Amino acid sequence: MSDRSGPRTDRHLIPGPAGDLEVEIGTPKQAPRGVALVCHPHPQHGGTMDNKVAYMLARAANDAGLAALRFNFRGVGRSAGQFGHGDGELDDARCATEYLQAQLPGLPLLLSGFSFGSIVALKLALELAPRRLVSIAPPLFYFGDAPTPTPPCPWLVVHGLDDEIVDAADTQDRLEGVQPAPTQHWLPGVGHFFHGRLSALRRIVADDIDSGWDGSA
Repeated sequence: MSDRSGPRTDRHLIPGPAGDLEVEIGTPKQAPRGVALVCHPHPQHGGTMDNKVAYMLARAANDAGLAALRFNFRGVGRSAGQFGHGDGELDDARCATEYLQAQLPGLPLLLSGFSFGSIVALKLALELAPRRLVSIAPPLFYFGDAPTPTPPCPWLVVHGLDDEIVDAADTQDRLEGVQPAPTQHWLPGVGHFFHGRLSALRRIVADDIDSGWDGSA
């Protein structure tokens, strides 16, 4: 695994589907071996790219040698537009991914997200077939009575067993029919925002990426 010194970061605006999108790219000090997109939690409930879990996802990707792009969905921070009820946010994530891949072409892609952002990342994974998908506290009830979609790539799910917003038992039930089953980490005593356990979350995600990156199809 790469060293854990701080990444180089660059925050700026890019053209997006509803106007400018605010993005930040963090690159490891060595040449990156992949790129990662990080999707933040629900825009209408205070979610931004500066959410601590989203930040830790980006740093975990950097730890594993990937450049990571966080971005604000439309209507958040300096991103233009208004909440797009999931469809607009998927368009934003697709645009941010295209931008990231244009900046660092030819590198394999990791998609990731926290809470609402994990659903956006999962939907995008169904389109793009990334190298890996990482979902933190995914609210799979967004899919209603439909089966949970199976992404075409290795999938990591991390969830606190004491999550007060997304019921861990419901997530477990909804993952039962997914084949191949995702790698799952269920953390006792941990709530939705991973208070006091952010460093542990970072290690879990970085180790998962690092262990399977070069051997994944």
